[in-house]
Amino acid sequence: MKLSSLYNKCVKFAAELDPRKKTRIKAYEDTAILYGSPNTEVRNVLVGIDIDVAEILLADRLRKTQRLDLVLAHHPGGRARTIFYEVMNLQIDMLVKLGLSREVVRQLIEERKQEVERGVISGNSERTVDAARLLDIPFMCVHTPADNHVAHFVQKLMDAKKPAKVEDIIDILLEIPEYKQAKKDLAGPRIILGSPKRPAGKVFVDMTGGTEGSKEVFDKLYKAGVRTLVCMHLSEGHRQKAKDNNLNAVIAGHISSDTLGLNLLLDRIEKEAQEQFHCVDCSGFRRIRRT
Repeated sequence: MKLSSLYNKCVKFAAELDPRKKTRIKAYEDTAILYGSPNTEVRNVLVGIDIDVAEILLADRLRKTQRLDLVLAHHPGGRARTIFYEVMNLQIDMLVKLGLSREVVRQLIEERKQEVERGVISGNSERTVDAARLLDIPFMCVHTPADNHVAHFVQKLMDAKKPAKVEDIIDILLEIPEYKQAKKDLAGPRIILGSPKRPAGKVFVDMTGGTEGSKEVFDKLYKAGVRTLVCMHLSEGHRQKAKDNNLNAVIAGHISSDTLGLNLLLDRIEKEAQEQFHCVDCSGFRRIRRT
């Protein structure tokens, strides 16, 4: 498969699960071919959640004994990191579907985007891309396409299983191999707000949209009927706001959720292409196939 085809399939499959109208989605700001020719043939891939200079050096070392066509990161780097906050617009449609006012949510997300932008403008975003360029190793990142897949998968599961209590959410998550492995690694799902026996009520899986949205949205979620959040992560400020608004919160796991999203996306790509990549796992990622 050509690298350009891999990129296009990532965007295509992500758009199908996006809360926005897929006809408007031509790209994702946090997903990009960061270095390498679009015509590169890709069959052997080093895949990791976070790819830094160390992982690029690891790829170079591995190339001495095996073929590697691409380094694939989940978290964005280079220009994809510099503007990744633009994908947060996805959260507007996601929250509107829960019954929140579009204008109110738009204002809150815009304020949060500006906050996130201020946090990334001072970073050295090209460092890893430069390492890939100097060693001539094709490099790509796939963020929201994977996150859309895990958010859709877990939300669909919660809607089908209808957990009665907060602790039931943990049991449901632990049926999934990625979360089961995370538990073994002591990074498994856990309840951070609400008691295990508390009613779960309406569950909102908040796992896509670039990064955490506005913490001012939690009172509106409660008024819309949401009682439990299932997240990859929740910063302390956001956790406190959720607590103030009487919400339960379950942390499914950051790296395990990212891994699940990437696995689901890669499964679909391999199925359509009718060929499997040879994946070398690193940086927290473990390839688990469902097809």
